[in-house]
Amino acid sequence: MKSILIIGLGRFGSHLCMDLSKLDNEIMIVDQDESRLEDLLPHVISAKIGDCSNEKVLRSLGVGNFDICFVCIGNNFQSSLEITSQLKELGAKYVVSKANRDIHAKFLLRNGADEVIYPDRDIAEKVAVRFSANQVFDYVELGKGFSIYEIAPLPEWIGHSIKSLDIRAKYHTNIIGVKTDEGMTLMPGPDYVFRREEHLMVIGHQMDIEKIIKKL
Repeated sequence: MKSILIIGLGRFGSHLCMDLSKLDNEIMIVDQDESRLEDLLPHVISAKIGDCSNEKVLRSLGVGNFDICFVCIGNNFQSSLEITSQLKELGAKYVVSKANRDIHAKFLLRNGADEVIYPDRDIAEKVAVRFSANQVFDYVELGKGFSIYEIAPLPEWIGHSIKSLDIRAKYHTNIIGVKTDEGMTLMPGPDYVFRREEHLMVIGHQMDIEKIIKKL
């Protein structure tokens, strides 16, 4: 459980608040629009109406007491930049700011953001990957060129074991899980035999996994 400050409650900020609440984090939310706070009140420990580009408002929040401060303002880059900078000056431990463009991300990182996220871009990339290939059911980018894909087994894998196919050596990837209607099996052993109706959780370098996907 972490203590979290969320500034800006548009669609992303609101969804972030709900998801963090489900994971039992202690959350404080701030927005200029009171109506945006109302539906989230049952899920947070504190809510405040205010303009966080005003240093007095930001100072009153005690930002140094939070493990993470999220700046989720997407429609006013100047305010996002000012708030990000002031958070670090006031002693915020870790600041994550939302960006819509690469140039915005560069300025945010130069002015105090410890990390920048691109919700719209990341969702678009995930959807593009999923729907550009047959039998790709999910996708998570890990960074440094590595990803996890949920895919169907190749037709030539059906009825054969991980060991006999020499998956790691031949395809430079690892099978970290097998999903069936009965549930998930993590880290299947070398004698595991692939079946047609299952999904595989495959981890490896993006380029290597893409070679497998092209065969699906």
